[in-house]
Amino acid sequence: MLFQFSSSFLANISTHVDPKLPFISLSKGLELNTLRTMSKIIPRALGNRRQPFIVLSGPSFAVELMNKLPTAMVVASKDKKLASSVQQLLASPNLRISTSSDVTGVEIAGALKNVLAIAAGIVEGMNLGNNCMAALVAQGCSEIRWLATKMGGKPTTLSGLSGSGDIMLTCFVNLSRNRNVGLRLGSGEKLDQIMGSMNQVAEGVSTAGAVIALAQKYNVKMPVLTAVARIIDNELTPKKAVMELMNLPQVEEV
Repeated sequence: MLFQFSSSFLANISTHVDPKLPFISLSKGLELNTLRTMSKIIPRALGNRRQPFIVLSGPSFAVELMNKLPTAMVVASKDKKLASSVQQLLASPNLRISTSSDVTGVEIAGALKNVLAIAAGIVEGMNLGNNCMAALVAQGCSEIRWLATKMGGKPTTLSGLSGSGDIMLTCFVNLSRNRNVGLRLGSGEKLDQIMGSMNQVAEGVSTAGAVIALAQKYNVKMPVLTAVARIIDNELTPKKAVMELMNLPQVEEV
């Protein structure tokens, strides 16, 4: 199910949902018209503010999980007992599960890393080199951390599995759908052509639409991630985006 249709789907089934049933979310995105993550969407759509909720996130391609390759992920919930129960339920010799109480940090990192992956793909598609790639991803990580902490997330979450771990996987590996969208954009293809040829969803494309609104709402400067949003909206070409970013004022690193 597409992230953007989650609210309507959940509202339609709300009368059939046990109010004590825990929801485990693997979704990584933001609702465009409300800027909500799944932890906010589910209780509102179901009409139950106390609906048990867990988010499962981290660097994990499904195909590698299916092949039982070693993987580590995070379960986050405000209910520590629930997080521990899910940890014990999912952990296996091939899957390590850590727990966290930072639902906001885990969700924001998971959503925005998809937008950053598009940026990384654009750099690759334009053949801008490894130095540029490293600088861009480092800047993107900082932007995600700035926003997440403004929204109440913990800085340590952004350096963990659901933050830098998931970012590295999504930005640097060819299996990433979002990275491949960026790669094709950087190579000169049009977004409509790219999306029309895909049989899977790249959530970063829709999530990018929420980045500018979030940056404005929380007064956070996010030049890399907002540039991706502008490219997707045809307000900016990849080449002009690079020129803009390279001509930003020289600043102290924070």
